[in-house]
Amino acid sequence: MNSTQFIENIQAFEAKMYRLAKYILTSEDAAKDALQEVFMKLWQQKNKLNTVDYLEAYVMRITKNYCFDQLKLKENQNLRLFTEEIENETNEENYTVDNEREKKLKIQLIKAALNELPPLQALVMQLRDLENYSFNEIAEILTITEGAARVNLSRARKTVIKKIKNKSL
Repeated sequence: MNSTQFIENIQAFEAKMYRLAKYILTSEDAAKDALQEVFMKLWQQKNKLNTVDYLEAYVMRITKNYCFDQLKLKENQNLRLFTEEIENETNEENYTVDNEREKKLKIQLIKAALNELPPLQALVMQLRDLENYSFNEIAEILTITEGAARVNLSRARKTVIKKIKNKSL
């Protein structure tokens, strides 16, 4: 596939790709950045694109996956900020080695519990609790029903709480 063919084939999906990226990332700048990265990935795979049966579905899936990867990075940044905030809450007057150990243990327990969730539950929990998406928006993003989004969030929260309680006893 030469550059002209690539531009013709991929540019046909640019508007849809942008809408999907903006919907997932909620920021115009982040969506534009995501499109640039996706275009670069697609360009690197330009010879493979000739063999793809459903080019639009393939391009949209790459866009969706890249955007979700960006959300995961943002989640990790949010978790790091949350961790730093907890650490900063240490009052010098009440500071003891035990308090510090307890905080570090709680943070480790939360991280471990989140990492052990099934991918769908983790993603629903991220979108709802960290990104503040509605259940309707989550359902549309993940192509599941609102009920499935609610069930996955409930299961994720119960699992995290259970794992934290079991490990902290």
